[in-house]
Amino acid sequence: MMPLLIVVVILAIAFDYINGFHDAANSIATIVSTKVLSPFQAVLWAALFNFAAYFYFTEHNVANTIAKTVLEQYITLEVIFAGLLAAIGWNLFTWYYGIPSSSSHTLIGGFAGAGMAHALLLGESAIGAINLGPTLRIVSFIVLAPVIGMTISIIITLIILHLAKNARPATAERWFKRLQLVSSAALSFAHGGNDAQKVMGIIVVAMVAGGYLPNTDHMPEWIPLTCYSAISLGTMSGGWKIVKTMGSKITKVTPLEGVGAETAGAITLGITEHYGIPVSTTHTITGAIIGVGVVKRVSAVRWGVTISLLWAWVLTIPVSATLAGLVYGIMHLFLN
Repeated sequence: MMPLLIVVVILAIAFDYINGFHDAANSIATIVSTKVLSPFQAVLWAALFNFAAYFYFTEHNVANTIAKTVLEQYITLEVIFAGLLAAIGWNLFTWYYGIPSSSSHTLIGGFAGAGMAHALLLGESAIGAINLGPTLRIVSFIVLAPVIGMTISIIITLIILHLAKNARPATAERWFKRLQLVSSAALSFAHGGNDAQKVMGIIVVAMVAGGYLPNTDHMPEWIPLTCYSAISLGTMSGGWKIVKTMGSKITKVTPLEGVGAETAGAITLGITEHYGIPVSTTHTITGAIIGVGVVKRVSAVRWGVTISLLWAWVLTIPVSATLAGLVYGIMHLFLN
């Protein structure tokens, strides 16, 4: 049991690192595309605020939700192992092809799919392994997170345009470039607080399944410290293919619009973290970028690219769940 638990924890930390460089684009795409910071400066800036979230987000609301996605009686170390393998595989696949899919939903899909496969092998209902309350809430935010991000970004951008309507263009540009440092930091801070907690939830569940913790309410301090460190190091590695998609292919972004999109993304992530909803940072910032594009004109958004992204979002949970189910089935075959 102990060797498998160690492998699962290592895999979880590896996923957190991959999550960092896969989702680095979410935090830095607009600030790089507007040339406020160079790519190297941007990833260092984002990584710094990813880790700073460790000192603020102490309630671990998102981690608790993730831990309860699969019902306790269907959680084993083998289930978690299969879910993590599937999640890592899909994350690397989408990163390689520059698809900004959700690391959060990859992890949730993998965990749920392995739990469902375990229930089927016990001769029980697959759906019966899923805790429907938190799971349906997570699934609903596949749609709600980008809509909320888009709505807030439209409101913020309109307010900024109204306040700056009499400003000299050169002066306004200089101020918005400075403000984008703040908005990018806020987005990275919120991203760290939201995404690092998802892996914390998985590690805690693994410790409980391995018999080393009594329940998910007892989280040793090394778990959040390790997870925030891993996601920060991953962010420093960057994800340049996805930066290109997020920063220029959806719509052309100016510093003013970058401030609007990043602030909207940070606000959305802060609200959802408060209520323990593990949303996708990718979905949220994509919606926010679309919002600032729509303020200019609807045709400023490249809707063909956006529709392609939507397909990736829709497919992530079922594909990850299927992969995890297959991995768990193969493991069960060999272990028996």
